[in-house]
Parts: sequence; C-alpha cells; structure tokens
Amino acid sequence: MSIKKLAGQTLWYGIPSIATRFIGYILNFSLIFLYRALDTADLTQIYAIFPFLNILFTYGVETGYFRFIQQYSAKKLYQTLSISLLVSTVLLTGILLFFQDALVTFTAMEASPQFITWMAYIVFFDTLSTLPFAKLRQEERPRKYAFIKMIGVVVNVLLVFWYIGICPGLAQSHPGSLLTLGYHEDIGIGYYLIGNIVGSVLTFLLLLPEFKGFRFEFDTALWKEVMRYSMPLIIVGLGGMINDMLSRLVFQHVTDLPAAEAKHQLGVFAANYRLAILITIFIQMFRMAAEPFFFNQSKNKNAPETYARVMHYFVMACSFMFLMVGLYLDVFKTIMTLKYSDYGEGIHIVPILAMGGVFLGIYYNLSIWYKLTNRNWYGAGITLAGAIITILLNILWIPKYGYTGSAWATFICYLFMMLVSYAMGQKYYRIPYDVKTIGAYLLSIVLLTLLSGYLNDFVDSVFAKAGISTLLLIVYVGMVMVFDRKSLAALPVVGRYFGKG
Repeated sequence: MSIKKLAGQTLWYGIPSIATRFIGYILNFSLIFLYRALDTADLTQIYAIFPFLNILFTYGVETGYFRFIQQYSAKKLYQTLSISLLVSTVLLTGILLFFQDALVTFTAMEASPQFITWMAYIVFFDTLSTLPFAKLRQEERPRKYAFIKMIGVVVNVLLVFWYIGICPGLAQSHPGSLLTLGYHEDIGIGYYLIGNIVGSVLTFLLLLPEFKGFRFEFDTALWKEVMRYSMPLIIVGLGGMINDMLSRLVFQHVTDLPAAEAKHQLGVFAANYRLAILITIFIQMFRMAAEPFFFNQSKNKNAPETYARVMHYFVMACSFMFLMVGLYLDVFKTIMTLKYSDYGEGIHIVPILAMGGVFLGIYYNLSIWYKLTNRNWYGAGITLAGAIITILLNILWIPKYGYTGSAWATFICYLFMMLVSYAMGQKYYRIPYDVKTIGAYLLSIVLLTLLSGYLNDFVDSVFAKAGISTLLLIVYVGMVMVFDRKSLAALPVVGRYFGKG
C-alpha cells in the first residue's frame, strides 16, 4: 500500500469516525441545552468506563490478527480468534453483570443502576464486531467498513434524537399516541444508552456475512502464540485508557467538593473535554488505516523512510486540527453557554487537552518500533509509567486545582510517553524522523493560539474574535505553503498545485 492509498483509506475509515463524532457533538451539545451539568455526570462515567471494558474484552486480538496474518492461514487465524472472543465475551459479560451492584456503588450511580446493565449489552455486541471489522480493514474494504459503521451510527442517533428530543413534547401534547411507543419519561437521558444498544446490535447483524463458511475449528498452538504477542497490548491499552479516562472516573472520589458540586464539575469537565477530542477523531481514523499499512510495509527496505514521511504528514494535519480548536475557543464557548453559562467555566482546559492529544497521536506513530521488533513489553512499560504519572498527578492536583489539574496531568503524561518512546525507538528501530520540522510545527501552533487569546481580549464581539482567529489561521496556512512546499508537492491530488517545490 502506498502513502497515497493510505491517505485514501484514512479518509474512508475517517468518514464514519468523523460522522460519529460530529453527530455525537450535536447530541452532546443538545444535552447541554436539555440537561444541567449535574444531570450528565452519570452518563459521563459510563462512557469513561467503556474504553476500559473494550480493552479487557478484546485483549489485543485485533493487532494480533494484523501481525500474524502475514505468517498463517487467514481463515484458520480468523476462526481461532473468533472462537476465543466469543467464549471470553460471554464469560466476561456474565462477570460484569454479576458484579454490577458493586460497580454501581463505586461509580456513585445509585440513581441510575440500569446504566451498568445497558453498558454490558453494548460492550457484548461491540466486542463480537471487533474481528469482522478487522477483517474488512485487513482485506482493504474500507467502503463496506464505512457503510456498516454509518448505518449503526445513524440508527443510534435517530433513536436518541427521537426519544430525547421529540417524544417528551409529544407525550405532553398527544398522550397515548403510537408515536411515543416505548417512551417512558423516567428513562430520560438513559435513551442515549438505549440508542447505542440498538446501533451495536444492528452493526453486529450487518457483519454476520463476514462469518460465512465459519467453522468451530480452534488451533490451540496458534492461539497461544497470538496471546503471547497480544497480552502486553492489554497493559498498553489499559494504561492508555487510564491516561485518557481516569480523571473522569476518579474525580468524584478525590475531590473535596460536596457530592452535588462534584457532579456539576464533572459535567462541566466532560463537556469541555469533548471539544479537545476533535484531535482524537483524526488519530482514530488514521490508526484504522495505518496499523495494517505499517505491518504490510515492514518487509520493505525503505520502510523507515516511509514511516518518517507518514509522521511528517500526520503532524502537519494534527497541527491544523489543533488550531481549528484552539483559535476558535470563544466561538465554542458562546455556543456551549447559550442556555447554561456554567459550561463555559472550563473552556481554558481545551487547548491543554488538545495538545496532549497531539502528543498521544505522535506516540501512536512512534509505537510501531516495538510492534515490529516484538518488544510489546517495552510499550507496556512506557504506558504503565504514563499511567502512574496520571494517577499520581490526578490524586495530587484534582483536590487543589480541580479539572484544570487533571488536564495538565494528561498533558504531562502524553508528553512523557512521546519522548520516551522516541528515545527507545531510535535505539531499537531507527526511523529518520524530521524532528526539527515537527518541533517547529508544534511550537508555531502553540504561539499562534496564545497570540489569538491575547488579541481576542481586546474585542468583545464574538464575530470579531472569529475574524482575528481566521486571519491567524490564514497566516499559518500561508507559512506552511511557503516553508513546507516540498512536502505538500509530494501529496496525492493536491500536490500538483504546489509544483515540485
């Protein structure tokens, strides 16, 4: 696969990711208009638990599938890992439901205990869909991947929009109407999860053709080999989730605030965190295409140079996306505070979290060194070290600085992981990254964001603020076109507009 093809497949994998996140933004912003920050805290906790469960339930088999399909029969590997996932998913779901009361107590969700049950259903079907989606990626069928993802998302969103946005009004104006079938007022924000359940079930059903010709043939030796490779990735995944999600899980436990105020602060934190994950959207869509690409390129003698070029373009794209968030904070704040002004309290943490997201994306690119050299335990060690930093800083800083301290903990953690992974990677699998250019990109976007904040303090109109930010964005794009013209000229499609540099 060429870089041109990687870019195309990143787009296809990105279509459902972007659509999911974009529609999610619409839903989340609608929640801002419908519910107070206090009322969204339990839902925030549920979606903070999800990633941990996904890591445990899938235990690295997706990456293992990409790694070993180069050596073994695709059919045998797929059947063995599918059987493994089916058995483990049934077992883990049963354990989750058995201990749901303890989990309700830990998350302080006594008012919404059913959320835990619904969460278990979602994780069950999402896990069973993991390998079929990996199969589509490995076989380079991004269009089908995108189609199925989009169908599940659209159904999910329509149900949430109908039961949260439409049915409450219909139930009052037309009580007993068939249009409100299945609607119960006391479920409220819980329809967010119910829509997710239906979308996950439908997605799994659409993926059933990927099991055509499937037989219950389990290769024990092959399974053990994949597990030896994948087990460290569980630690990597869990450590990554601790770094990403721990703050929202432990916030209520380590803060000195009263319970109601803690839930309020958690809701504000989550609302602003969602803005920062615009960076995460791009990272996710890139990883969908890049992981099989990196493994397929590994036997090419020019692979290190290819990986370096990919990193260059990745940082270029991430820098632009960071500015789309950082330069327009005042616009986002205006939208977020249309009904409840409290949501604007935490807008200052968005650039901190967004830059942490950029560091994380770079780390994901760097991590190819330990995956290709079978040193996954090194990756696990880096991630665990990052997790320890996250845990300690959250415990120390949340009581003193609230969610601002948590944001800085995320920033420091990802910066540490990025730097350590780069240093170790250059030792075991040297890749000629253009460090100076990458550093220049990161420094320039930070300076432009700070300059935007300084200049915007002198104007009151949000339109004037947006105008200043747009002018700075144009300046940045112009600088890139002048100083990195050669790299732009090498891009597919748009490269012809930049000549040969």
